[in-house]
Amino acid sequence: MSEPSPLRRLGQFFQHGDMPWRSILVLVSVLVMVLMLSIGWMLWQTSGDARNTFGWGFLAPTADASWDPVNDQFQAWPFIYGTLLTSIAAIALAVPISLGIAIFLAELCPPWLRTSLNWLVELLAAIPSVVYGLWGLFVFLPLIVAPLGTGLADIFQNIPLIGALFTGPIPLSGASRLGASLVLTIMIIPTIAAVSRDVLLAIPPAQREASLALGSTQWETIWQVLIPYGLSGILGAVILGLGRALGETMAVTMVIGNSIESSPSLLKPGYTMASIIANEFAEAVTKLHSQALIEVGFILFVLTLLLNMLARFLVWGVASKTPQEARV
Repeated sequence: MSEPSPLRRLGQFFQHGDMPWRSILVLVSVLVMVLMLSIGWMLWQTSGDARNTFGWGFLAPTADASWDPVNDQFQAWPFIYGTLLTSIAAIALAVPISLGIAIFLAELCPPWLRTSLNWLVELLAAIPSVVYGLWGLFVFLPLIVAPLGTGLADIFQNIPLIGALFTGPIPLSGASRLGASLVLTIMIIPTIAAVSRDVLLAIPPAQREASLALGSTQWETIWQVLIPYGLSGILGAVILGLGRALGETMAVTMVIGNSIESSPSLLKPGYTMASIIANEFAEAVTKLHSQALIEVGFILFVLTLLLNMLARFLVWGVASKTPQEARV
C-alpha cells in the first residue's frame, strides 16, 4: 500500500480539529515568549556601557543620587522611586473607587441608567493619555491638586512615619508626584471598574439567590459572597490597572513637574522612568547618556515583568483556594 501524499497527510491533519488549534496556540505562545525575551535581550545589550560604568550604583537608593548629563553621571533611583510611588498611590486610590463603581453598575444601578453609565465608563478608558495630560496641566493641577497638596501638608507633615511623604510646600502650578498619582488614578479607574463589573456580572444568579434566601442583606451578599467568589477576576483587573500606571508616559510627563529631586515627598515635582526616557532620549548627545536611558528602560521592563508575575501568583493563589465551579 502506497504512502499518502503530503497534501493528503496535511488534509488528514486538519480534519482533527483539536490538533491544528493546539499547534497554533503553542506557536503563538512561543512567539510571545520569544518577543519578550528578544526585547529584554536588546535592552540588555544596548545598555552595556552604562551598566559596566555604573554597576549596581546605578540603582542605589541614596539621598544624593544624581542625574548629570553634562558630566556623564547617572543614577536611576529617583526615577524608580517616582514610578513606584505614583503607581502605588494611584492603585491605592483607584481600587476602592473602581470596586464601588463596579458594584453599583452590576448590582445596584437601575436598569434604565445602567447602559448609559456603562458607556461612559468605557468611554473614559478610551480617552488618549495626552488629553488627560492637557486637562490635568491646565485644569486639574491648579484648581484641585495645588489646594489639596497644601491641605495635606498642613495635616500630615508633622506626623511621624508618614510626614516625609507630605513635606511641602507644593508648587503653585500643582505639578508634583501627587498630581501624577491623581491623574493616574483617574486614568486607571475605568479599566479596573469595567473589568470588575464584568466579573461581577459573570457570577451566576444562583449565588445571589442562595445568599438572600438564607437571610443575608444585599450588602452582606455583595461583600461576603460575590466579592470572594470573583476575587481572582478582580485581582486580574487590578493587574491591568497597575500595568497602565507603571508604563504611562505622556500624561505623567505633563503633570509630574520633571524635576530630578531626591525628596521622598508626594508634594514635590519628580520623574518616573517612562517620563525621563520621553523627555531626554531625543536630546541625548553622548553614548553613555543614551545607554543610561536604555538601562532605565530595561529596569522598567524588568520591574513591570516582576510585578505582573507577582500579581499573577497572587491571582493563582486565590484561584487555587476557590472551588473549580466558583471561579470566574
